[in-house]
Amino acid sequence: MRVLRLVALLTLLSSLVPRPGLAQAKRAITFEDFIGLPIVSDPQLTPDGKWVAYTVTTPSLKDNRGIARIWLADLATGRTRQLTQGPGSDRSPRWSPDGKTLAFISTRQGGPQIWALALAGGEARKVTSIDDGVGEIYWKPDGQGLLAVVDLKWPTDQEIDRRNGEYPTDARLWTELFWRHWDDFRVGHRQHVFGVTLATGQATDLTPVDHDVPTIATSGDGDVAVSPDGREIAVAMHGDDVVATNTNVDIYLISGDGGRGTGDGWKNVTAASLGADNTPRYSPDGKWLSYLSMGRPGFEADRQRLMLLPRAGGAPIEATLGWTLSVGSYLWCPDAKCVYAVVEERGRENFYRIDVPGFRRTAVIAGAGMNTSPAVTPDGKTLVYVHQSNTQPPELWVSGKALTHHTDALIAPLDLRPLEEFGFVGARGDSVFGWLLKPPGFDPAKRYPVVDLFHGGPQTAWLDYWGARWNYQMFASRGYVVALVNRHGSTGYGQAFTDAVSQHWGDWPYEDLMKGLDVVTRLPFVDSTRMCAAGASYGGYMIYWVAGHSDRFKCLVAHDGVFNAVSMGGTTEEQWFTDWDLGGTLTAARDQWEKFSPLNFVKNWKTPLLVVHSQLDYRVDLSEGYQAFTAARRMGVPAKFLYFPDEGHWILKPRNRRMWWGVMLDWMDEHLKP
Repeated sequence: MRVLRLVALLTLLSSLVPRPGLAQAKRAITFEDFIGLPIVSDPQLTPDGKWVAYTVTTPSLKDNRGIARIWLADLATGRTRQLTQGPGSDRSPRWSPDGKTLAFISTRQGGPQIWALALAGGEARKVTSIDDGVGEIYWKPDGQGLLAVVDLKWPTDQEIDRRNGEYPTDARLWTELFWRHWDDFRVGHRQHVFGVTLATGQATDLTPVDHDVPTIATSGDGDVAVSPDGREIAVAMHGDDVVATNTNVDIYLISGDGGRGTGDGWKNVTAASLGADNTPRYSPDGKWLSYLSMGRPGFEADRQRLMLLPRAGGAPIEATLGWTLSVGSYLWCPDAKCVYAVVEERGRENFYRIDVPGFRRTAVIAGAGMNTSPAVTPDGKTLVYVHQSNTQPPELWVSGKALTHHTDALIAPLDLRPLEEFGFVGARGDSVFGWLLKPPGFDPAKRYPVVDLFHGGPQTAWLDYWGARWNYQMFASRGYVVALVNRHGSTGYGQAFTDAVSQHWGDWPYEDLMKGLDVVTRLPFVDSTRMCAAGASYGGYMIYWVAGHSDRFKCLVAHDGVFNAVSMGGTTEEQWFTDWDLGGTLTAARDQWEKFSPLNFVKNWKTPLLVVHSQLDYRVDLSEGYQAFTAARRMGVPAKFLYFPDEGHWILKPRNRRMWWGVMLDWMDEHLKP
């Protein structure tokens, strides 16, 4: 129903009014607490379903990086033990088909290489010594070898090398678009799939073509799969000559020992689809090749449909026909009679079982927090997965109950309030929802300043999760009520709602954010005269847009935001993104690009502004931050610029994260506190 009933709205508002209760002797989270929390990820069940290997990563200020170790948990008893240690980091644990050997990627010696550890005991041994290291690994069904995704120099003979001769430089030379991606220069590099012999470590390029295999843009949750008989490999690859202007990723099949080129031994099984196809999987019985598919070409946030292709022949079948939500990732049931799908839904991530055939959908893990990375026991009855929420950092859970407890003691003394959902009538008369977080030590008799957070994407959403970067509890820790509105363009509320942001960057989402703020400011414990807004990427764009359209805030924070739509289109690497979201190419739709460009409203800027931007951000170029800061200062607006020379679109290094949180929270305190 497009319009909320008045009674429902009043009920939601009343639920946000606090009721007196007993105060707990807990304290606010600090940065030291936050950075010290280990992050649990990547559960991998043994073939017999008795053990699960997983990764625990702890950020280190001393080493200025995250240090990852592999752990092992017993599903029956819940007992855990650390499997790896020593120099470097260890990640990506993967069990051999017989469950006797654990392969993993370690940086302990010679960069990221494949190592193997026998479960029966003994020391891990190094398997590969590939010059450029290994990114991902997959076992072959016979257990005698693996597939490795490797980033390598391509081609080996390059013009820049010939020009350098005996006097090398740091110069780069290119002739094609898509020369960089996120924070990585792609010039002179390709990603390929290698076959690795376990006994000898010999590595052979199975995909020696002038493409990234698997694709690095519009990719999925693992884009390499091996058929149960080992005779065939499925990969997601963008086979077009020009990658930057379209999303035409397809599923290709090659022989198990590799292909010799796209025209020789390769088969494109999704050629009829011009959108992005990714995440191939084989059913355990070998009858189906499944994959995820976006239908509309050029749109990277279209609904991801689960498709099943009969290997015996015939057209692909959509298993999610009629659904308005997207499948983010999935895995097959052991008996091939169902698929477990991870689905974002109304600010949460849930698991659905989809029967095969019939395609009946049943929610199996739903209603709380964020649930990802599922693994299923051989009998198909037990799910192991990563669970997290706004009050709980990631841990392994088993069918609704916690299996691991790496963070329990660390968060026990912290006052972590749960998110509270609220709804209102937003733009177009649509129902819009958001989250509210109260500060530690909350007193209903007091009035608190507000931090209003704008999410990026623009097609993403604020989820009930433990933010590794934009952590809600960290914002609340300074005594702020935190507001988070999932405005038009947000995912998880149906594809039509997600579509609504395209060509509407500055109207419908802005209306939602302001109406959501109206709901929050009517609460008796909120001080509407002390508010700050912050956002990153499109959220940073919206900060610049708000600066030219509202004077409601005492301060603003823009992280990696889009300031000038025209320059964004000339510097971003994924050209299809701006073409789709801004209504066409810059030359064909210039008026639309200018319509919602914050640059054109700088004359209205008055609110103090903190700009954060990084040198290695190739999605939203550093020049966007430079332009915004210059505009603010030329207008006489108080402004500050926080620059990171060694970060990309996100702030990842522990010391930089410490700086980021300190500068941002102090900026808010400066403007919101007496």
